[in-house]
Amino acid sequence: MATMSKKQISTVGKNIKKFRAKKGLSQDKLSKNADVAYNTVIKIESGVIQNPTVDTASKIAKALGVSVDVLLGK
Repeated sequence: MATMSKKQISTVGKNIKKFRAKKGLSQDKLSKNADVAYNTVIKIESGVIQNPTVDTASKIAKALGVSVDVLLGK
């Protein structure tokens, strides 16, 4: 799997945080809605996880009601 650049990492985390806030979801609620570990959501938003898997990105995007491309800032 290709790794994402630093810019993309921060964009993914920022976009998740932005769309989560728009939906009024906590990190915990998003993790439950997306069926993704709570720690994973925190780590992606903070940039600790540098290359979330396609599966994880897809689950989070679906839970937020956006496409993966939008989440990735494309």
